[in-house]
Amino acid sequence: MAPCPGPEKDNFVTLRSVSHQQAQDGQAAATLAGLLGRLEAAEAALLFSASADIALAINADGTIAESVTATGELEILKSRGWAGRAWTEVSTIESRPKIEQMIQEANLGLPPRWRQINHQIPGEADVPVRYALQKAGAKGQFVAIGRDMRNLAAIQQRLLAAEQSIEQEYARLRHAETRYRLLMQVASEAIVVVDARSGRVIESNAAAANLVGKPMKRLMGLQFTGLFDEADQDRVEAVIGALKATGRADDMALTLDGGQQQAVLSATIFRQDSATCYLMRLQPIAVGQSGIVISRAQAGVMNAIRDLPEPFVVTDLERRIVSANAAFLDGAQLGSEEQARGEPIDRWLGRAGVDISVLFNSLAEKGAVRQFHTTLRGQFGAVEDVEVSGVASPPGNPSCFGFSIRRMNRRAAEADPNKRSLLRPVDEMTKLVGKVPLKDLVREATDIIERLCIEAALQLNENNRASTADMLGLSRQSLYVKLHRYGIEDKGDIADGQ
Repeated sequence: MAPCPGPEKDNFVTLRSVSHQQAQDGQAAATLAGLLGRLEAAEAALLFSASADIALAINADGTIAESVTATGELEILKSRGWAGRAWTEVSTIESRPKIEQMIQEANLGLPPRWRQINHQIPGEADVPVRYALQKAGAKGQFVAIGRDMRNLAAIQQRLLAAEQSIEQEYARLRHAETRYRLLMQVASEAIVVVDARSGRVIESNAAAANLVGKPMKRLMGLQFTGLFDEADQDRVEAVIGALKATGRADDMALTLDGGQQQAVLSATIFRQDSATCYLMRLQPIAVGQSGIVISRAQAGVMNAIRDLPEPFVVTDLERRIVSANAAFLDGAQLGSEEQARGEPIDRWLGRAGVDISVLFNSLAEKGAVRQFHTTLRGQFGAVEDVEVSGVASPPGNPSCFGFSIRRMNRRAAEADPNKRSLLRPVDEMTKLVGKVPLKDLVREATDIIERLCIEAALQLNENNRASTADMLGLSRQSLYVKLHRYGIEDKGDIADGQ
């Protein structure tokens, strides 16, 4: 059996293979040099143009011979009139030392090396070409074989731009993370980030650690529901369930673990690194503090009501104003809501208290009133016709009344021939002062007011006579007499209620 070759034998075989390869390369180079030696530089340039983008025949003094062979997009160099000009003259300044070094190496018979040379084209970008220089012919000439490097240069430029963009994006992310962590730590509001899958705390700030009474390191990995009292943990689960189902949840007042502190929990859902997380904000409140915690949606509705361009006002059961928006304050000519709060609404709404009594009685009976015509009086005497829609809240057992007041178009009101006006009869009666006894004037004014009240009650009760009689405190027979007296009974849309 032949012995196994040792490490020395393996190295010898490897060196012999390398030497054999170098010998083959040297033999090929010698064969190529011999071939070029038997060809003129122009012929060699024509030969190499079949496998290169450009081939130059270079004289011994470094000038370009008559033959310039180029293909493809490099044909533009062929028409530049390079014949008789120095190779360095048609190249950029930084490329000239490379050309001189290539000519020196070729004269010394050294193996050719590929070097990039940039050619100048007036009015256009430089053209990069990768050359290898080889001696050719017996007159000391050379042939330069070139490859177009513009595509590679464009790829390198895009790669460089991509690397710069990545570096800029990485720097931006690092700065954003720094700002995020700084804001988290300096924020006075307690903030906790919870993993949606496990329900564990993955990040918190110093304010949250101080609120729950635990170090920040111990908070990491704890179940978020464990931060609250056992009696409120089911409510925390309800908040998380609402987040999973709808993406939002109402704010909720909860007691923290230990029962010594209460806080309002506000929850928001977001995604980070393909994972769902919850952003929990805790606002501490005093233990046993009374108050109502409303949702963001409810707060938005209240803000919208306050910003309505039409007056809106809320009163208690005693007709005293609880809240009013800015439009009502403008109509009542008041400077602030405090001036209206606690005052009776009939101080600004209704005609001498008659309309308001009818309005509130109808609200108490039906729970809602639509398009009730009355007037809105200002603090300094301004009067405008309005249309009121009201509602009792909650229905059945109201604790307050809400009124939406819409300003009426005066021209439309004047154009309505069926609408009765109180001001016109009053103006007519004032002209009779001194001509008619006061007793007759008072009786006439009473009849006008009585007729207006009956018509308003019929309108509120949708022309139901039985309900109208009950609202006015009259018997049905007395109401029929008054209807006949004022000519109201002739209306065909009046229905008897049973």
